Amino acid sequence: MSDFLLELRSEEIPARMQAGARAELEKLFRKAMDEAGVALGALTVWSTPRRLALIARDLPLATAAVSEEVKGPRVGAPPQALEGFLRKTGLSENQLVERDGVLFAVTNKPGRATSDVLTEAIPAIVRGFSWPKSQRWGAASISSESLRWVRPLSGIVAILGEDLVECEVGGIASGYSTKGHRFHCPGEITIGSAADYQDKLRACHVIVDHEERQNLIREGARRAAAAEGLTLIEDEGLVIENAGLTEWPVPLLGRFDEAYLEVPPEVIQLTARTNQKYFVCEKDGRLANAFVCTANIAASDGGAGIVAGNRKVLAARLSDASFFWQQDRRKTLSQHAEGLKRITFHEKLGTVADKVERVAKLARWLVEQGIVKGADAGEAELAARLCKADLVTEMVGEFPELQGLMGGYYARAEGLSDAVADAIRDHYKPVGQSDDVPTAPVTVAVALADKLDTIRSFFAIDEKPTGSKDPFALRRAALGIIQIVTANGLRMGIGKGDLLAFFADRLKVQQKEAGVRHDLIDAVFALGGEDDLVRLLARVHALQAFVGTEDGANLLAGYKRAANILKKEEFEAGVSNPDQEPAEAALVAALDAAEPRAVTAIEAEDFTAAMAALATLRGAVDAFFETVTVNDADPVKRAARLGLLARLRAAVHKVADFSRIEG
Repeated sequence: MSDFLLELRSEEIPARMQAGARAELEKLFRKAMDEAGVALGALTVWSTPRRLALIARDLPLATAAVSEEVKGPRVGAPPQALEGFLRKTGLSENQLVERDGVLFAVTNKPGRATSDVLTEAIPAIVRGFSWPKSQRWGAASISSESLRWVRPLSGIVAILGEDLVECEVGGIASGYSTKGHRFHCPGEITIGSAADYQDKLRACHVIVDHEERQNLIREGARRAAAAEGLTLIEDEGLVIENAGLTEWPVPLLGRFDEAYLEVPPEVIQLTARTNQKYFVCEKDGRLANAFVCTANIAASDGGAGIVAGNRKVLAARLSDASFFWQQDRRKTLSQHAEGLKRITFHEKLGTVADKVERVAKLARWLVEQGIVKGADAGEAELAARLCKADLVTEMVGEFPELQGLMGGYYARAEGLSDAVADAIRDHYKPVGQSDDVPTAPVTVAVALADKLDTIRSFFAIDEKPTGSKDPFALRRAALGIIQIVTANGLRMGIGKGDLLAFFADRLKVQQKEAGVRHDLIDAVFALGGEDDLVRLLARVHALQAFVGTEDGANLLAGYKRAANILKKEEFEAGVSNPDQEPAEAALVAALDAAEPRAVTAIEAEDFTAAMAALATLRGAVDAFFETVTVNDADPVKRAARLGLLARLRAAVHKVADFSRIEG
């Protein structure tokens, strides 16, 4: 048994691609070894900006010999069958083995040296890599058959035990040598085996383990901030990205001019993060004029020069942000909103200004109709008219992810009310299942109006989601509407026809995480006429609690039995049986008592009480099916009993269509 080391060295691999590359390398290696019959022990896969490395522990030095047998025809089978089997196996008749009157083709394959397997596998692995983007390079790139990789491949280390695995890919031959840190140790390093790989690279200022680099950045950034009495704003994505950019990470703290703190903190953080890959810090809950950059060297001056250089670069970026902030505030949001007339929302739906006009009217209507309570209709309309204005500002042009947020800042800066500013800021919410759901009345009105307009407008022009295609994010908008409506208890009709069916599908997706059964949602929607999501979900929750009880399960079974009988039989409603059996009379009495109670409870939207009323039918239904023959020879009795079952079905359908319930 020996350990195997494979290093693929290249020019800088983009940080965002490294996790996928590690997974791809492991997948391809496992597949190659599995196909060759090489048993694998533990696998370790690492990455740095300049290399991918894999260490496979305890590889056998050779694959096991295997014997394969293929069952053939019986002895004495027609000649055609035997000839076909011989062609398939490539053997002659005298090479076949007979066992219990059946012929078998037995092929013995000797074991192979693992080094030979690896020699064949490595080029296939390298060429089989799937990169989001790749390139060809050098003179060979004129051929479409030349190697494609994420960046030019510069070296291969392949060592089994202490022996070189000889292979060649794209003119690059495997060897024992690699390179250390680009600045600290630019020369070649000789690797003896997998056992000394990590230590030799570390001695040459390369930490090959990406998780170790992440820990160094994470803890080092915290310590650098704490040393200045600051708290690091955690950003795990930035930790991973910086680890993908450095081989010897050294976090360093620097300062920027306090004057830039007048710019909204989200802008500063985004500028530092997106453009420079810097962390930011806070003090006493407020953004501080400090950043943490991650150097790729251990500088002799302790990093002072690096910090100074990064401070200058960040200052230029923050200067731009400050300029955008000042320029944008020279106009009111109403003035900015004029620019929306030049932006097409959709060729069939007009401009963004047209959409804003529709949203403003709808937001006011939601308040005036009492659907959204506690909001001022004028504030709701104003917020709606201004909610998209920041789309034409310089700041959002630079940072599109700040739309809405910047509108809120600009609204507050020009003296608009907090309710209006908050509504502008949050009107896109919720964006996904885990996002905060607006609860402030004005925000609820604008956010709901915006999403309702989007869905209804696109449905009106027959631009509906199909399969996996949803170019206008209507499914996300529907989920947002459902979250807003249900979280705030808004009583309104959500739609009709195709639109209602669309919401029903989205509701099942949204409620799945809450543990609500999709078939129960179907059972309530199947009644028809139910487009109030709050009332619908109250009904569904009561139904789910009911069918989980013994009474509910038994009544469901009785209902389905009744429905199956009625499906096969014709009957005339209103026929009475003058000679009722006791169980038949008991079911009539039970229905007489339960139906009005259920109806009253449903009208009061007390669906738990409605289910309780139905539960009283359980005993009478069980007794009816145990002792009463529905298909009696007497046509009067038969018709009356079928009518009684129809009445039972109708009583249950006042709550839900039980035929849609599974189980």
